[in-house]
Amino acid sequence: MGDILRDGYQFLVATVEIAGAVIIFVGAAWAAARFVVEGLRHRTAEVFTPIRLSLGRFLTLGLEFLLAADILRTAASPTFTQLGQLAAVAAIRTALNYFLGREIRQEQRQVQGRDER
Repeated sequence: MGDILRDGYQFLVATVEIAGAVIIFVGAAWAAARFVVEGLRHRTAEVFTPIRLSLGRFLTLGLEFLLAADILRTAASPTFTQLGQLAAVAAIRTALNYFLGREIRQEQRQVQGRDER
């Protein structure tokens, strides 16, 4: 019974990790495709801001999934070493999400300011 629970638990963690990686990959692929298409059509920096905003949203969401996987992994039977590693990873990912979110909000205000002109 213990093996079944452990295997199911590992499957859940892997599923959440894969979801995070897929979200980041899809966002990066979408942004790269848009970058090429928009870069060929328009040669101004302004067209890239919406692409960066979308990529930032994908990155933020993907990082949240990866953090959730780390929390799940540590929740089963945490050791002090695992808790320390989780704290470090959570701090780094939280900081990344904070700065990504701040940059997204700043760029959204810039885009809205241009649209109002």
